[in-house]
Amino acid sequence: MNKPASVRIVESADVSPNASIGDGSSIWHLAQVREDVRMGENCIVGRGAYIGTGVVMGDNCKVQNYALVYEPAKLGDGVFIGPAVVLTNDTYPRAINADGSLKSAHDWEPVGVTIERGASIGARATCVAPVTIGAWATVAAGAVVVKDVPAYALVAGVPARRIGWVGEAGVPLTRTDAEGVWVCPSTGDQYIENDGTLSKEIV
Repeated sequence: MNKPASVRIVESADVSPNASIGDGSSIWHLAQVREDVRMGENCIVGRGAYIGTGVVMGDNCKVQNYALVYEPAKLGDGVFIGPAVVLTNDTYPRAINADGSLKSAHDWEPVGVTIERGASIGARATCVAPVTIGAWATVAAGAVVVKDVPAYALVAGVPARRIGWVGEAGVPLTRTDAEGVWVCPSTGDQYIENDGTLSKEIV
């Protein structure tokens, strides 16, 4: 295992020797990190969390207790995965084939969830692969995501629908008097909405 001296892995965690764990990362009790995982620097994997074979995580990610991150998920830098979140990998799950035989790894093709920089997935939310969660988006607790989520979107419900926009601070944005202009009440940053997408105003 590629494990720098600053990495903390508690004794009860199950980490594959083929996983690459970035400097400053911590893996807590009863977590499982599978073969060929590539984890960036300063990541935290909480109690009982599962990181599937070959999952890629950027720097500064947090995967909270009992979250299930199934391969081939890809997490950008600064992604937050809340407690008991599930990132699925089988669009049409079955334990058996049509002839009644037990399915094996060769009988289906895993598909992944991609989560871009700074996005957050709330507690007990489920992302049904294949979907992409855009940068800095927020998925509300308990939501079920079945289609792509735009950058900066705030989505909630079953199935998840956009109910607003959030800024990079994670706070819901406020509409201004100007057409298509939103502002973050926390930072004062402005964002421009155009045809269902949002972008941060470059000052």
